[in-house]
Amino acid sequence: MRVALAYGTGSLPIDLPDSRTTVISPTHAPGLANEQGAVENALVNPIGSEPLKRRIKPSDKICILFTDITRATPNERIIPWLLDHLKDHPRENITLLNQLGTHRPNTTEELKQMLGDDVVKHFRVINHNCEDASILTPLGTTRSGIPALINKLAVEADLRIVTGFIEPHFFAGFSGGPKGIMPGVAGLETVMSNHGESNISDPRSTFGVTQGNPLWEELRDIALRAGPSFLLNVTLNESRQITGVFAGDLVKAHQEGCEFVRKSAMQPVDTPFEIVITTNSGYPLDLNLYQGVKGMSAGARILKDKGLLILACECREGVPAESPMDRLLKSASSPEAILTMLATPGFVKPEQWQAQIQALIQRKAEVQVFSSMEPELIRGAHLTPCQDISKTVNGRLDTLGEGARVAVLPQGPLTIPYLVEST
Repeated sequence: MRVALAYGTGSLPIDLPDSRTTVISPTHAPGLANEQGAVENALVNPIGSEPLKRRIKPSDKICILFTDITRATPNERIIPWLLDHLKDHPRENITLLNQLGTHRPNTTEELKQMLGDDVVKHFRVINHNCEDASILTPLGTTRSGIPALINKLAVEADLRIVTGFIEPHFFAGFSGGPKGIMPGVAGLETVMSNHGESNISDPRSTFGVTQGNPLWEELRDIALRAGPSFLLNVTLNESRQITGVFAGDLVKAHQEGCEFVRKSAMQPVDTPFEIVITTNSGYPLDLNLYQGVKGMSAGARILKDKGLLILACECREGVPAESPMDRLLKSASSPEAILTMLATPGFVKPEQWQAQIQALIQRKAEVQVFSSMEPELIRGAHLTPCQDISKTVNGRLDTLGEGARVAVLPQGPLTIPYLVEST
């Protein structure tokens, strides 16, 4: 059996035995015949809200929040369509704010790639900076008492239009919705509080769970403090075609989108596998190992204890080098040492949540990574390089015997398998 794994901007073919391999992919949802028409209709007939134009007057300051280069949102389509819908609104009253969270700023060329040259040329486009105290304003505190800091451009706007796409998320339940504000344009200490060790380790902080998920419920509550918001989220298939548009109330429209995604992305599995091969859905989601932890997390859900998990993730940006996650991984001697550090009272580091989830996966799995990174960089992240996925898997199957089976998630976290016995 030949399986094409999503990898970088192309695909990575691997060969596996037919009789022992299960391929788990999202249920295909066809792209909408008229994407722009569907977006326009959603803006005029939103969920739980008045139509967008009725909610604004010419003097209103509008802040459009859009996802960054590491997300698959078709910004190059939906943002121009949204701006065309708002063409009668004064341009000087519209600001586009990049939902970077704790990620690096996007370059001008990346912004042009994401939004189009005309948008970057004619509108005010700003990269959020989670570490710049001068651009943040407090909106109460997190549950742990840390200031809930949100970008002033978002808070001071008369209306926030939060764009993005919805997919299962490995600790926030689903992407999109309130996440566009918190952590999208939040302060670093606020994000670290919400993504802290206790929230990340809570079993309810996982794929497909929002209600009852302490991490998601807190980010929702903080996002709502920012004031009136209008959501424009889309759902996508494996070809990045828009399959649904969910616009209107920040929470209600998001909930409808989550249920739509759940039906296609959440796939039941009867029993765990000895080997699981996963990806991070290709470019731009597999830009670096930080993002790749999502793919690991999706695959680990159906892996037998002490099984082999292989992640195919291009990582053209590395871990990335000298990032907070890179420094944290290098500061520890092992995955267990990372978990010990994170459990130490008062220990808080940026991006610790990805390292924590990686280490928790490594408690139950041997994790190998097929990547463009040099082998020593992979080993420096406490992972094992995989030089040839087909050869590695077939060799391991021979060692394990005839009963061993392998699962493949070619689209990574666009498919979230779950064990039926655990529901």
